[in-house]
Amino acid sequence: MSQQMGKSGEVTLMPVGIVRNEIKEPLLKVGSDDIELQEKFAQAKKKIHEIREKESEVIIEKELEGILEGIEDFSHVMVLYWAHQIPSESRSLTKIHPMGRKELPLMGIFATCSPARPNPVLTTVVQLVERKGNILIVKGLDAVDGSPVIDIKPFAPGFYPSEEVKTSEWMEQIQREFS
Repeated sequence: MSQQMGKSGEVTLMPVGIVRNEIKEPLLKVGSDDIELQEKFAQAKKKIHEIREKESEVIIEKELEGILEGIEDFSHVMVLYWAHQIPSESRSLTKIHPMGRKELPLMGIFATCSPARPNPVLTTVVQLVERKGNILIVKGLDAVDGSPVIDIKPFAPGFYPSEEVKTSEWMEQIQREFS
């Protein structure tokens, strides 16, 4: 940790909830030197399409239910969660092959959407199907069952760039292959 960040450099996160769904293991396996798909490409593509259609429960701590007030006014939300199944030794990776694809160039972790990150905070934009008290029913969440939820934000497209957004060729290739 850089000395420029201050003496403690410590950040404390408090989970606000938990994910409940049928996903028992992540699509990507994180090792000590790279990541790889858990399944063959065709199976992984099928699983991604299935996840987009499956519903998950995001269960917010009952005593925090008030933080959800007004969320049902949005069709989509961003769920930020902790990739709790990433081993601590895998959090020191600096470069990986995107999606574990060896034919793609090694990229810095921050140039990818890899779960193998120094702080494995992941985010997914999901469709908000329904709110039942402290439980959000969402569609398209790729988090593993039991993932701690650290934040939820409404997805408001107007706050994000909509034109002149540039992505790498390899990212566009992955998006085409999985669409």
